[in-house]
Amino acid sequence: MSVLLETSSGDIVIDLLIDYAPKLCENFLKLCKAKYYNFSPIHSVQKTFSFQTGDPLGPMSRESDGGTSIWGLVSGDSKQKTFPAFFHPKLKHLERGTVSMATVPLDTDPDTRVAASQFIVTLGDDTDYLDGKAAIFGKVVEGFDVLEKINNAFVDDRGYPLVDIRIKHTVILDDPYPDPPGLREPSSSPPPSKAQLATVRIADEAALHEEDGLDEEALERQRREREARAQALTLEMMGDLPFAEVAPPENVLFVCKLNPVTTDSDLELIFGRFGKILSCEVIRDRKTGDSLQYAFIEYADKASCEAAYFKMQDVLIDDRRIHVDFSQSVSKLSEVWRNDTNKKRRQNASRGGWGGVRELEKRRQYREQDDDAEDTNYNLVYGAEEMKGRHERVEGSHKDKDIPTEKTRPSSSPDRRGTERQRHRSRSRSRNRSESPRHRRAGDRLRPDEMDVRRTDDRSRYNRRRDEWDNDWRDRRDHRDRRNRPDRRDRDRDYRDGDRGRDYDNRRQRQR
Repeated sequence: MSVLLETSSGDIVIDLLIDYAPKLCENFLKLCKAKYYNFSPIHSVQKTFSFQTGDPLGPMSRESDGGTSIWGLVSGDSKQKTFPAFFHPKLKHLERGTVSMATVPLDTDPDTRVAASQFIVTLGDDTDYLDGKAAIFGKVVEGFDVLEKINNAFVDDRGYPLVDIRIKHTVILDDPYPDPPGLREPSSSPPPSKAQLATVRIADEAALHEEDGLDEEALERQRREREARAQALTLEMMGDLPFAEVAPPENVLFVCKLNPVTTDSDLELIFGRFGKILSCEVIRDRKTGDSLQYAFIEYADKASCEAAYFKMQDVLIDDRRIHVDFSQSVSKLSEVWRNDTNKKRRQNASRGGWGGVRELEKRRQYREQDDDAEDTNYNLVYGAEEMKGRHERVEGSHKDKDIPTEKTRPSSSPDRRGTERQRHRSRSRSRNRSESPRHRRAGDRLRPDEMDVRRTDDRSRYNRRRDEWDNDWRDRRDHRDRRNRPDRRDRDRDYRDGDRGRDYDNRRQRQR
């Protein structure tokens, strides 16, 4: 929701924060609708800080009552002149152009602050002094050059500009609130009252002598131009125009009162004698395709368009006298501008999105979700659709590979006892590893008791391994000692000599 303030220094557009301060916004909108702020002076100007306005008479008038709310204005009840102001905790005076209602503490309850009609606009950043003293309800979105003019204006010791700066007119673009009982919107801006004129110090000279020496026709023309500019600015803020100063093309003709049987080629043939035609289109209904009996003809230059305008007025075509005028439509320009803007937005969008705009995203957590990204098997997060059927896929992949099972595994080695002992030892080690709290998922943090268990397991595993090494070393040492004993060596030698003697006697007997 936006409001346009026309001041003597320029126009200011204010966006209202109706979701954060609905009652403050309703009061401001209805006062603008009742033209209550017309001719209100801007006062209390503090350089690079703020200025204040909203009182129709201002602090210079003795008759000023400080302003009233919309409910006090329509009812005339002095008790409804003010209302409690709401301070939203998320709204702070952090940037230039913040708009907030001026508040004062209530006489009966100093902790409660009330507002009426006066509001404050900040002229600098980080004006957090106003937090808790002025209730924020909007922000300036256009007209920062006007704020700069007010900031640089010459003021007296009380902050009142030497040359008057006043609100001339207010325009409401959209009003979502119902009117309070008794509110009547004036048909035009009311003239300033005698009390307001008495507060003028040095009026704007250009504004005072702007209409001197003009006749009624010139005044009417100026009034229409001002209305056209205001309407164009409204259409620009609503998005129907690319910019308020846009002008229709000068080489396009508007032709109406056509016969429904007249086609594009007929018009192009008739109007083609005045110059080169870039496009000729009879506007038709989207559903039925029937002619809507008007067309647009675009020439290559302005001179050809003007010649066709003067020559083809009231010409008879297909038993119908047509009407020709210069086109005032800028829809094609707006469409081109809108398409270029959307194209740039799509080109600059580098991430995934949804809803037709690539910049819009629901949520992005741990992994990339780009549409053009390559599909990889390494993902940090698995969804339900990825986990579904995962065990079947793993078993299928194992079947494809030739993994030896217990039945197809080769038989044990000759030293079966040593192999069984080694297998039993490996099983016990794997069991200890699986039961150890160290073998857990990555990222899990150990509790103190688990850390103690882990230290105990490591110590016992080391002691067990050291005992096995000591036993193996003792067995090898005993075997070496037995082999090196003298009686063992003599017995082995006698046994070998006796075997050789018996073999020799057997061979001699067989030879005989």
